[in-house]
Amino acid sequence: MSTPPTVQVGVGPVSFAEVLAVTRGEAAVELAPDALVAIDRARGVVDRLAAEPTPAYGISTGFGALATRHIPTEMRAQLQKSLVRSHAAGSGPEVEREVVRALMLLRLSTLATGHTGIRRETAELIAAFLTAGITPVVHEYGSLGCSGDLAPLSHCALALMGEGTVRDAEGVLMPAAQAIAAAGLKPVELAAKEGLALINGTDGMLGMLVMALHDLEVLMRTADVAAAMSVEGQLGTDRVFAPELQAIRPHPGQAAAAANLVALLAGSGVVASHRGPDCNRVQDAYSLRCSPQVHGAARDTLAHCAAVAGRELASAVDNPVVVGDMVESNGNFHGAPVAYVLDFAAIVAADVASISERRTDRFLDKARNAGLPPFLAHDPGVDSGHMIAQYTQAAIVSEMKRLAAPASVDSIPSSAMQEDHVSMGWSAARKLRRSVDGLTRVLAIEVLTAARALDLRAPLAPSPATAAVVALLRGAGIEGPGPDRHLSPEIERAVDLVRSGAVVAAAEEVIGELR
Repeated sequence: MSTPPTVQVGVGPVSFAEVLAVTRGEAAVELAPDALVAIDRARGVVDRLAAEPTPAYGISTGFGALATRHIPTEMRAQLQKSLVRSHAAGSGPEVEREVVRALMLLRLSTLATGHTGIRRETAELIAAFLTAGITPVVHEYGSLGCSGDLAPLSHCALALMGEGTVRDAEGVLMPAAQAIAAAGLKPVELAAKEGLALINGTDGMLGMLVMALHDLEVLMRTADVAAAMSVEGQLGTDRVFAPELQAIRPHPGQAAAAANLVALLAGSGVVASHRGPDCNRVQDAYSLRCSPQVHGAARDTLAHCAAVAGRELASAVDNPVVVGDMVESNGNFHGAPVAYVLDFAAIVAADVASISERRTDRFLDKARNAGLPPFLAHDPGVDSGHMIAQYTQAAIVSEMKRLAAPASVDSIPSSAMQEDHVSMGWSAARKLRRSVDGLTRVLAIEVLTAARALDLRAPLAPSPATAAVVALLRGAGIEGPGPDRHLSPEIERAVDLVRSGAVVAAAEEVIGELR
């Protein structure tokens, strides 16, 4: 078994690839030398201010609406413990391991900038947790996406103190103290400002955004593959995807999607069979003809989301922050920039799923499927074919439309009206994860249905690229047309092939990389 790579966290931002390596690839983590220098310098500023008689927020005062109380020196260690313990108030199911690893990694990235005043041993313990595979138990509910993902990050900080519950590298649930001892580590005794520095960030919502954008990039190319198979299987034309037609509406995403469709349909015997003067169809339905416009707008929207995520990865999110020789209050912990694009991405996912479901439905209606049997059934009436597969798509798309309602327009005041406007970014991120899963399933059913239709077009031959996708499905145990059989396992196999990127890879092996 190969050793996972090590991601070095420095003063500069971690990359998308590094986030994925740690969250999904179990990469080890260490602090870079420049980060240690920056951390030590900022800690010196905090230690100086902690020793002064003048109150400094987060160092020698209470928090939130309790910031007016000056805390004496002998009670400040207890102040940090109390902060973490009280804020570790999450409820509901555990969130996924990859999300918790994102929480810890991105918090560490902010700590490494030298703007939080953390001690190096505290930061190094986070890196050690990630390397050892120790994952604190974090719950679904508890973050308002303002003042950071407070409850989720507090559960992580609690584990660093040797309290609360974690899962070890094998996923075994155990007390944090037990896992720390088994890894040869020691819990941290928090010093002035450290509790606040550990919990005041947008790290959970940002980590979920980065992972969702990676998944959606694969799904956008999958959507083009699925659309090409549907255009082909429904005897649509490829002429509408010509580059000169796209050039007169110069959205970059549209051009990329149309170019993909042209490449995917190249060499199709099915398309060629109705290209001549005998074809009496004037225009294809919108769900076929406008696929590049919808998929392209989705791409351009996601590019904006990725730009915001990149800026956020380069940010130091904490309050107060160490700037020069001072500690300053600020509002950079507000999750609005991330929350907005999380909601925007959920809109994109819902609409791409919606057009996919419409393309699929056209295969099943004998009045619209250009000569295919009703529901692609073997013996219509006795067999139902893919009738209920479309029901499944419809149920998922309907839910995705509800998930597309923005979370970021909501706000419930908290902390005795001190925190009177919040982003709800964590909630936006949680629903986006469900939307990404939904889009994966909807596209899988379209691919599954289109492959059956292409088989039914025999002896006409599909394009080399779409034929490769059909062969992938058949090789995975998904049978071609025939009498009804248990369909759910075949759908799940198709979902796995879409999620893993195998559907895109099968087409790309034939025609090269899709845009």
